[in-house]
Amino acid sequence: MRGQDATLERLRVDRQLEEPLTHGPDPLHLAEVFGLDEKTAMRYADSARRLLETNAESWNVVTASVDDQR
Repeated sequence: MRGQDATLERLRVDRQLEEPLTHGPDPLHLAEVFGLDEKTAMRYADSARRLLETNAESWNVVTASVDDQR
């Protein structure tokens, strides 16, 4: 992995964030899959939930803008 910006830690964190984005922000699922303690699992789930809400809001703005152009 020499010469790469990715580290094992960054890959691990990325995977732990990708899981709730694809399977839903369920702290229990995260705790079981990654062996996280409950506070960490809840923090990851909350972060994913905020990202999903932000993306949904952005999508609504984009689709409204496209609809206005029609």
